[in-house]
Amino acid sequence: MANNNGVGEWEHNSKLYEAYNELHGLAQEFETPFDAPAVLLVGHQTDGKSALVEALMGFQFNHVGGGTKTRRPITLHMKFNPECDSPMCHLISDCVAQEKSLREVQEYIEAENMRLERETCQFSSKEIIVRVEYKYCPNLTIIDTPGLVAPAPGPKNRALQAQSRAVESLVRAKMQHKEFIVLCLEDCNDWSNATTRRVMQIDPELSRTVVVSTKLDTKIPQFARASDVEVFLSPPASVLDGFMLGDSPFFTSVPSGRVGSGQESVYRSNDEFKQAISLREMEDVTSLEEKLGRPLSKQERSRIGVSSLKSFLEELLMKRYMDSVPLIIPLLEKEYRGTTRKLNDINQELSTLDEVKLKEKGRAFHDLFLTKLSLLLKGTVVAPPDKFGETLQDERVNGGALIGIDGSQFPHKLIPNAGMRLYGGAQYHRAMAEFRFVVGGIKCPPITREEIVNACGVEDIHDGTNYSRTACVIAVAKARDTFEPFLHQLGTRLLHILKRLLPISVYLLQKEGEFLSGHEVFLRRVSSAFNNFAESTERSCHEKCMEDLISTTRYVTWSLHNKNRAGLRQFLDSFGGAEQPANGTDLSTSVQNTETRLADLLDSTLWNRRLAPSSERIVYALVQQIFHGIREYFLASAELKFNCFFLMPIVEKLPALLREDLESAFEDDLDNVFDITNLRHSLGNRKQETEIEMKRIQRLKDKFRKIHEQLSLHQVMPGP
Repeated sequence: MANNNGVGEWEHNSKLYEAYNELHGLAQEFETPFDAPAVLLVGHQTDGKSALVEALMGFQFNHVGGGTKTRRPITLHMKFNPECDSPMCHLISDCVAQEKSLREVQEYIEAENMRLERETCQFSSKEIIVRVEYKYCPNLTIIDTPGLVAPAPGPKNRALQAQSRAVESLVRAKMQHKEFIVLCLEDCNDWSNATTRRVMQIDPELSRTVVVSTKLDTKIPQFARASDVEVFLSPPASVLDGFMLGDSPFFTSVPSGRVGSGQESVYRSNDEFKQAISLREMEDVTSLEEKLGRPLSKQERSRIGVSSLKSFLEELLMKRYMDSVPLIIPLLEKEYRGTTRKLNDINQELSTLDEVKLKEKGRAFHDLFLTKLSLLLKGTVVAPPDKFGETLQDERVNGGALIGIDGSQFPHKLIPNAGMRLYGGAQYHRAMAEFRFVVGGIKCPPITREEIVNACGVEDIHDGTNYSRTACVIAVAKARDTFEPFLHQLGTRLLHILKRLLPISVYLLQKEGEFLSGHEVFLRRVSSAFNNFAESTERSCHEKCMEDLISTTRYVTWSLHNKNRAGLRQFLDSFGGAEQPANGTDLSTSVQNTETRLADLLDSTLWNRRLAPSSERIVYALVQQIFHGIREYFLASAELKFNCFFLMPIVEKLPALLREDLESAFEDDLDNVFDITNLRHSLGNRKQETEIEMKRIQRLKDKFRKIHEQLSLHQVMPGP
């Protein structure tokens, strides 16, 4: 009777184990949001990960956990099968289990590692799933991760340092799954120097972590005193931090030597290898007892050897399986409902692949897209700023900065709302405000004496100097060189802001379920039409602004360019000596003195080509007045034109242009616009995959329900 109960329990556990294996495969293949409990193996390259996995399986399996060459996690569904005298392997790929020899599995793993090594990413979190049945296998699911790397510092080790970061990121991501039991390997004889536990920040209390000290046979001879062994076997809680699974670490040794028929092989069969593991375990116990000078306690013995670790993990995983059964069923129900909705959506989309309905969908999308575009310009908070907003610093990096001829930038912190993550109309307004700040604060560039002399030239009717002409020549040249780059920079910046409206509008449509998923060709056409319109509108606006700048820097109109004539008059009066006559002074004498001073001024300027300080100051004052007049006109004109000829056409002209482009495309080739043939084929494939997923979920639901019923029945049955 007891045997029958034992057989029944073994069969029940086997079904439970198979159900979870299938659940784990489903989660990996379809990226479903649930994971089955499993053991996640974490350790450095030299910690003996490969050897421990082989010892747990009961046979040698080269290239599992092959150091830096392992670039994808390997999931091993190990199943105890007393009838399998030789390991039977299945490679799970694309919902299909293919029987493979050990060598074929190894070749597949090596090919995957080489493929990833050639690619940019170099690592993948998608697991290689292998199912193994063998008479020595435990009922365990172990996920073997790439070995952690501890590279040396320095520039020459940058490649290894980058690889170390990639591996650690992958391992940490796997550890985030709360259902996984973390099997953390350590190769050290002093727990305070343990290195692998640095990644245990994911599980700081070690509440789901089993710590294993590997290579015990090499450590025992290093202990000189019994007290050192005591501390090593039972480390203080302060050293390991938290309440780890099993209360204390496990200690394992795996004998070296390979299985094979060659001269270099140590073992002729997996049975010999298995016996060597058991013998090594007994020798470790004997060596420890000799060092301690006493027999090991039952608690201590339960932590020594691969067999103890295997039994502990089997019991722990089975308990997790049983505890998780009631939780798995609602998750499968939810996933089944979601998959059903997905299948209904696919069928609905397939039913709308006719000419009339596709045109209706295209026109509806056109109207909704323009609505979102208008909303973003007017202002909205629907799109999350942390995802779509840009600070002024981000905007300068992505859209270009406003840089003067001296190469300097206006401090971004002084611009209002510089630190806020903005988009749409708010971002456009901030960019214009920065333009006003930067351009409005520009001073006339320095003027050299050589520039003034070169600008004087020779008149066509006399050899005197015309300093008003000289000032105009210098001022318009300086203004053109100073302000023209800002037109290019402003146009580039505002175009960047406007183009950002497209992905934000698409996000809003997706959020409200109004996005045309699967119609990539049509969406690319809308995107291309929008971007082309924005670019052509910016070019047209830029040309209008350049016309204004050219006209303003080609002919000086004093009423326009000299905005502050009162200040200039006061400055020139100081040279002319136009003083009021003092009391008692003859008026005719005062007039004579004024005329003399003016004659001296003309003598030193108009009739004298030697550049006196007074002449230089007069030219500089005139240039300043003309330059500032051009700046004020340029600033007002550029802002007005970008608002009228760049921003407003998006609101007024874009809808008609997009509609015209859409209707033209509908008339020319509807199949090409929506790519109906490829779309129908793609939807057909998605439908087939979704139907397969639904069947697998339904099958798993039935399995877990039956298991749950059996567990519930077992709990309510009275004991013997």
